[in-house]
Amino acid sequence: MKITSIELFQVDLPYSGGTYQLSGGRTYDSFDASIVRIAADDGTHGWGESTPFGSTYVAAHALGARAGIAELAPALLGRDPRQVDRTYDLMDATLVGHNHAKTTLDVACWDLFGKSVGLPVSELLGGSTGVPMPMISSIYAGDPEDMRHRVAEHRARGYRGHSVKIGALDSEGGPALDAERIAACLADKRPGEYFLVDANGGLVPETALRMLALLPSGLDFVLEAPCSTLRETLSLRQRCAYPIVLDELAQNDADVALAIAQDAADGIGLKVSKAGGLTPSRRQRDIARAAGLTMSVQDTVGSAIAFAAITHLGSTVPAHLLRCILNVEDMVTLETAKFEAVRVDGGVLPPPTPGLGLVVNEDVLGEPVAVWG
Repeated sequence: MKITSIELFQVDLPYSGGTYQLSGGRTYDSFDASIVRIAADDGTHGWGESTPFGSTYVAAHALGARAGIAELAPALLGRDPRQVDRTYDLMDATLVGHNHAKTTLDVACWDLFGKSVGLPVSELLGGSTGVPMPMISSIYAGDPEDMRHRVAEHRARGYRGHSVKIGALDSEGGPALDAERIAACLADKRPGEYFLVDANGGLVPETALRMLALLPSGLDFVLEAPCSTLRETLSLRQRCAYPIVLDELAQNDADVALAIAQDAADGIGLKVSKAGGLTPSRRQRDIARAAGLTMSVQDTVGSAIAFAAITHLGSTVPAHLLRCILNVEDMVTLETAKFEAVRVDGGVLPPPTPGLGLVVNEDVLGEPVAVWG
């Protein structure tokens, strides 16, 4: 099997909740997706997606993703997409960094790999545990009672995990407002529910400690990405009674290894495009597993194509370490593909179809913005 052509599509994905509010005053109404279709010489196609969370989340943005794909795509022509590690070595040799650009191509190669052998991607990643995975909501920062209402709406739709966004500036209400948000969101917590309180790096140790001191006792949650630097996170960890999970600070294998060596966290948010695709995500999964770190498998945002990759990877994490997966397609209004995840007992599993198991709606993609091969 050889890659014969690569097509790149640009698609706008409107946020399904209107305006998404993140710490530090960051807001998002729509997300700019880069989607690739890789054709092989046997006539099969593989699909991949990278949708950065704007340009102010991590060092990634949509124009950069497409520029990076333009650098990488010509080098992949004629290569065997099933040799995923060797293909990734070639991408690393062609372009340093730019994980978000490599994601699209890497995921599409895994899709082709699965189709070539008639197996779901999850089987190629080590095999699904067969345990239905709970999904986690994404509750943007806002009025505490409105956030409580949005948690309840997701609970009614079967979500058993909730990622609650905080990180108010002092001018917006600061630690007191964030403490109210957390208390409101957990007010109706049900047995078996899991809450991440996610600052997306929007706190410093001082504001985090002030916020924690204002919380009522007995709340059960995990604090995710409280600070923007490892030094700040380590400083807070010494004085924080809650488990800490890393996200933005764990972008590559070395980050995860360093976090383990310094005992910086109890878990990681494993995001496919942040890691650079399924190939490095698979490595980070295994590093985290070896250290006993819990994992939530997610992506920054995205459509059904991104959700398919999340679902296949998440299903290979041992159930005692997996907390939730993020249904990113629920965050946007545009349906780029049909992905029939198997729904069981309030959780999801990947479908048994070969590759990612997608039926892409090519009409909504429009014409490619670039073609190689």
